[in-house]
Amino acid sequence: MGSPATDEPPGDVTPAAERVARFREGVAALWPDAIDDERAKLGLAVSGGPDSTALLLLAAAALPGRVEAATVDHGLRPESAREAADVAALCARMGIPHAVLRVEVAPGNVQAEARAARYAAMAGWIEERKLAALATAHHADDQAETLLMRLNRASGVAGLAGARGRGQVPGTDIPLLRPVLGWRRDELAGVVAAAGIVPADDPSNVDDKYDRVRIRKALADADWLDVAAIARSAEYIAEADAALDWMAALEWRSCVKKEPMGLGYRPQGPRVVVLRVVARIVRELGGAEPRGGGVARLLDALTQGRPASIGDLIVRPNAGRWSFSKAPVRAAKRKT
Repeated sequence: MGSPATDEPPGDVTPAAERVARFREGVAALWPDAIDDERAKLGLAVSGGPDSTALLLLAAAALPGRVEAATVDHGLRPESAREAADVAALCARMGIPHAVLRVEVAPGNVQAEARAARYAAMAGWIEERKLAALATAHHADDQAETLLMRLNRASGVAGLAGARGRGQVPGTDIPLLRPVLGWRRDELAGVVAAAGIVPADDPSNVDDKYDRVRIRKALADADWLDVAAIARSAEYIAEADAALDWMAALEWRSCVKKEPMGLGYRPQGPRVVVLRVVARIVRELGGAEPRGGGVARLLDALTQGRPASIGDLIVRPNAGRWSFSKAPVRAAKRKT
């Protein structure tokens, strides 16, 4: 981030009135119970990049005195500490409370682990500061890129579902708001440029080793594709995903019963609903999130009348009913 790092006092960084009004309307649609409650404060996830910097500027103008910001420093790049300090400097000039949250990222899938660490740190900060919700800067281009990435991996409905305007911070009951989900990346960059701020530039955003970067570049070269329309399709799939969750909950209540050794399930719904119910049974009895391919193979075996196993569970079909139970300890040890 360029300008915030200087010692010169900033000029007016307030976005244009029509942009502020549009943002406030978006927040009101997602947060109707708190938008006019001056006691409810909104936490902002601000990395210093153009998207989250625009979120900071818009939220500060739309909800004056009611926002706080935090920057997560993963320590994965030498520049990350300076970028966090630049966000802190901008927030100080705007009179907005700011925190730098330093986290360690577990080895493995770096992007996935960084995301988990980031949300865990944000959740702790929200609770400590007694804030009402967390807002992130996910936008329409993010939606379109994610949908195309997952289409390329043959994802099902759950995988193709776009981010929803309102959700929950993973593993918590904290409301997670995405108030700029309907905005384009260029619109957000324009908010920052109009304020005279030079945002942070993460080099991973142009690194072709990441699927998202390759998709982003392909979209930029395909002017015949309507990114906003693709993003709306992701929203519609998210609505379909929510409907399937609702149907799976009904199926669970009416078709899943306790048995002496575990759970019994007499499936009635279509395959896509049955898959979700079976996955939930595996989670509840096995204690782990099953892979979609494993659940699909399990379902194929059961529909053919064959017993099968997944994780440390054994499933036996019996006259249209499937019985799920833990494998005997000896068998489980032999399997490992």
